[in-house]
Amino acid sequence: MKKINIIYWIATAIILALMLFSAFNSLTNNPQGVQMMTHLGYAPYVAHFLGVAKILGVIAILVPGYPRLKEWVYAGFTFDMVGATYSMYASGDPVAKWIFMLVFIAILAASYIYYHKRLRLKGVKDSTV
Repeated sequence: MKKINIIYWIATAIILALMLFSAFNSLTNNPQGVQMMTHLGYAPYVAHFLGVAKILGVIAILVPGYPRLKEWVYAGFTFDMVGATYSMYASGDPVAKWIFMLVFIAILAASYIYYHKRLRLKGVKDSTV
């Protein structure tokens, strides 16, 4: 149980820190962030929406309970990261600019897998009910 908790919290902390950093940059109209969103073909208001959604997702992951909500957050974070990776690829960015995202997607997957391992150890049979 201890090993599962350690792996879960390390992976989850990395992902939550990434999401908070991204949300902060989205909500503060960071010039580099605005330029990146424009380069990818998105309007600035999309960044604000994603910033708020990421903050709410971080809160939902940290609050105990609510397994169905956590499933939605993991799905949302996955869509966000896969969508960002594909947007960089589709806009013609070189591989070196977006390949690191695959590492974060793998860390997100580890957090999700170990989230479910923790639930099983706690005796929760179906985390979506």
